[in-house]
Parts: sequence; C-alpha cells; structure tokens
Amino acid sequence: MSCDLATEQTGSVSRPIVRRRRGLSTAIMHRVVEEFPVALVFNGISHAVMMATPLDLEAFAVGFALTEGIVERAADIYDLEVVVHTDSAEVQLTIAQPALQQLKGKRRALAGRTGCGVCGIESIELLDLQPQKIAHRNGAADVSPSAIESAARELPDRQILMRETGGIHAAAWCKPDGSIVEVFEDVGRHNALDKLIGGLALRQEDMQDGFVFLSSRASYELVRKTARMNIALLAAISAPTSLAIDIAQRARMRLLSFCRQDGFVEYTANDPPGPVSQPVSTATVRKNAAQASGPNPAPCDMGSDQRA
Repeated sequence: MSCDLATEQTGSVSRPIVRRRRGLSTAIMHRVVEEFPVALVFNGISHAVMMATPLDLEAFAVGFALTEGIVERAADIYDLEVVVHTDSAEVQLTIAQPALQQLKGKRRALAGRTGCGVCGIESIELLDLQPQKIAHRNGAADVSPSAIESAARELPDRQILMRETGGIHAAAWCKPDGSIVEVFEDVGRHNALDKLIGGLALRQEDMQDGFVFLSSRASYELVRKTARMNIALLAAISAPTSLAIDIAQRARMRLLSFCRQDGFVEYTANDPPGPVSQPVSTATVRKNAAQASGPNPAPCDMGSDQRA
C-alpha cells in the first residue's frame, strides 16, 4: 500500500474571517475543516465519490469496503494506493475477484454529499435493511453506565480537529471499561465511522472487545455499518432515527443515545421487550429524553452543533 501526496493535508485550512460580536468587528484568520471529493476505485472501476476530509484515507477506503459489504474481510483487499491532489483525492483498491463480481452485480454507483450513505442506490431492495443477528453479545451486555459516561467525558479531549475548527464529526473505539483506544474525525459522520472501522481492521483489532462511540446522531446507515462488523454496542451523543432503532433491534444490538457524562437513553434492551404495564405518554417520553440530554450542550459540541 502506498500514498502519493501532492500536498500535505492537515484536515483544516486557514481562511480570513470577520468576527462580529457585541458591536465590534475583528478581522482574523480562522481554521476551517477541509472537505473535498474522494473517489474510491475498485479494480479500475470508479464506484463512489464521497465528500470527505483528506486524512486517514487508507483507513477510510478499507472501512468503506468492509461496512458496505464490498469485501468480507480486510484480507480480500490485495493492494491499496492513495493519491491526493490539490483539490481532490483518489483511492485505488485491488480486491479479490469474487468480491469484484459481487460488486458489479450490485450495480451501485454512489455520488455522496458529505458522507451521504444512500445516494446512488438504484432500488429500495439494495438498501439491505435486514442485518444478521450479532453474535457474541456478552461483551455489550457487560458495558456499564459508568463506562459510557467515561467515554463521553474523554472524547472531547481526543477531538483535535473539533477543537480547532468547531465543525467535524468523530467516531471512537472504546474498550468495555469506556477507555478510548482510537478516534477518527471527518466532515461526514459516515466517513468518520468508516475510518474507524478501517483503522481497526488494519490494526487487526478485535471488534467484539469494545464499542463504538459517535459524536453525532445515530442514523440508520451508522447502525447498519456497525452491525455489519458484528459490533454489539453503538453509543451516540444525539438522537437515533426510528429506522436506526428498528435495525438495531433486528440485529440485537444495544443502541444508546443522548450519551452524556451523567447518563444516556437506551433504545434497545438486552432482551426482547415485554408487555408494557402502563401506557407512557408522548409528553413523558420527551420529558425523559430532555432530562437525559440535560440543559447544557453535548460534551463534544465544543461550541458548535456537530450532531446532524
């Protein structure tokens, strides 16, 4: 695997701005997150163009291939070359022939906006909304509330580009005790997760020995990608969608949202839900979610809303 860098990328660039506050105007230079097109090419076939932050592109490509089901294992990727130009990048992958034939059969041509997970899908059937049940769920059941709170407490200090720019997502890999092992950042939340999965695969990390913690909301694509890697617990700072909850339940994944330093909301139980003894009003649900989220911004917001 090789990398040809036409220009060194840092993940952020300086731009002149005028800061207006309390009637005063100040002209300064400000760091903003980088975003430009990254083409993913499999055996010479251009498969996807994603808007991404040009860092950790090798991990991004490997993670994308795994979480999209293009390859079943990292060993099916025989070669990978990253070429970064001034305003774009290309990752050229050579994959095993069976994987290539399966990819051609899907006939998926993806042109994504900021890590969009479904642009270019030709039919609803290709969305793949029926995940296999996750095996080896014991580790997820053992993750305690204090572990989630510990991860929420530690993540802001590990978000280097977030502190610098105020506008980027993060995906973290945490041990069962909540300690953070690795953090990847990207302007797209799906890309950040792909980078994390790819990084773990390249390091041959055991993905059944820990959980994913996201600085964003939990959309269905993120749950589906996580389930595909047989990861049994996904925690996020912001809310899930209804489809994300449905997919997590089908996969028997623990899905936690509104994760803070003092609590969280769990949307999927360790066991199938039993009968509800008393109905709960919508107002009560909203009140409980608001109490869980608290009056303050999420610990990873750092003054900017990155939870979309």
